[in-house]
Amino acid sequence: MAYPYQPQSDASAPMLPLPATIIGPQYCAPYQLDLTVVKKLMTTSDGNFSVTDVNGNVVFEVKGFRFTLQDRRLLLDDAGYPIITLRRKIVTMHDRWKAYRGESTDKKDLIFTLKRSSLIQFTTKLDVYLASNTKKHVCDFKIQCSWLKQSCKVYAGESNDIVAMMHTKQSNLIGKDYCIVTVYPNVDYAFIVALIVILKKINADEENVSLED
Repeated sequence: MAYPYQPQSDASAPMLPLPATIIGPQYCAPYQLDLTVVKKLMTTSDGNFSVTDVNGNVVFEVKGFRFTLQDRRLLLDDAGYPIITLRRKIVTMHDRWKAYRGESTDKKDLIFTLKRSSLIQFTTKLDVYLASNTKKHVCDFKIQCSWLKQSCKVYAGESNDIVAMMHTKQSNLIGKDYCIVTVYPNVDYAFIVALIVILKKINADEENVSLED
């Protein structure tokens, strides 16, 4: 698999010493990568997205499922092959999600879990634990949104080292929802896209609750 096209690397982006491989080394580009996550219109699910590179080439597709007991998302590669299943636990105060390889939901195929950092939050803060981190004393990655949820940053563990950022963009097309995801060099961009898909669902749920209040 070739890396998505990127015309120029940002020299200001930090270069991690080793690839931060979560899903696979084929998803760790040696340069900064900008991806666009666009919500599909006129679909039967609110969880359908396309992920494209700077030339508009499809890198991933996200498929959502309606009328299921659990929120579920499926991340497909550019050939339509399922690489990650995202599933939210039905009853949880921390809004807990789990990610599995392929279409599996078996414990042996677990990649990571994600949950809110705390029950009471003024801005969205999420902790990510890789499957190998069984004790979960310290998170492997953390996500923090801006006050208006127009942007977020993904950090390595409890450090201030940023590995990816997301910015929501305005569109002239009514109803079109999209954002730009910047993934730093050597960081697994399939993993980052999976995090952004979960984040967008959590933020959308919060917005729906606010409208109902």
